[in-house]
Amino acid sequence: MEKRCLWAQSNALMQSYHDEEWCIPSRDDRYIFEMLNLEGAQAGLSWNIVLSKRQAYQEAFQHFDIQYCAQLSEEDLAFIKEHFGVIKHSAKLKSVRSNAQAVIRIQKEWGSFANFLWSFSNDQVIDNIWLSDAQIPAQSAISVQLSKELKKRGFKFVGPVTTYSFMQAIGMVNDHIENCISRSSSDK
Repeated sequence: MEKRCLWAQSNALMQSYHDEEWCIPSRDDRYIFEMLNLEGAQAGLSWNIVLSKRQAYQEAFQHFDIQYCAQLSEEDLAFIKEHFGVIKHSAKLKSVRSNAQAVIRIQKEWGSFANFLWSFSNDQVIDNIWLSDAQIPAQSAISVQLSKELKKRGFKFVGPVTTYSFMQAIGMVNDHIENCISRSSSDK
């Protein structure tokens, strides 16, 4: 029987995300921006809820086009809240705009959002080998440091726990447990 990280075993949507995206390194600014905002939307909720609404988020935010999101008006955000199947938390929706604006400033300084983020791990994947899901931390020294820097640069919903999950989402951290099928396929 195939073994996955425990958190991914609840349903097909979680399994698909685990198998095809989680802990796979990405340097695509659009994808990274999407994951940053979806992780922020999760605050206080389950990842399963966010994944179930992902398509609505993609439609509402033009597949997380950074320039588009940076220019959203209050009216645009109110329309999204009312007419799309996204999480109806006004501050989380507004954070998509402010996060996009912050990404654009970083892109001008660093060439890409990915260059900035990956500098926190010396451009390397932080490869943790855990025996069980219970060993996976909620945050790390790097997620605390990155969280502080993101907040300083105007990002919202980027506490150290959210930032650690974000680092997993974009593959800066590999936290697949030792006997997970995703670890065995990535180690080959």
